[in-house]
Amino acid sequence: MADITIHQSHQLTAKKARAAAEKVADEMANEFDMAIDWQGDVLSFKRSGVSGTLTLLDRAAQLDITLGFMLKVFAPKIQEKVSENMAKVFGVTPVV
Repeated sequence: MADITIHQSHQLTAKKARAAAEKVADEMANEFDMAIDWQGDVLSFKRSGVSGTLTLLDRAAQLDITLGFMLKVFAPKIQEKVSENMAKVFGVTPVV
């Protein structure tokens, strides 16, 4: 079960939503040294202490993050930061 789930609605076409998700994935990979892998419309990411998926849905994106024991204490702050980033990338107010 995910420690953080963010459902972000958007008005992007499927192609633009994929481009936005790829931007998020590239930033995560570079900034946090995460391994990323696309399987259809689901992006999986992983590194020590953090794993999850970003799923592209029709007019929405859902981010599920599982935190390791040491990071669970930071879950509220991580959720706030990631929600803000998702809103910027997908262009609307986040739904947490």
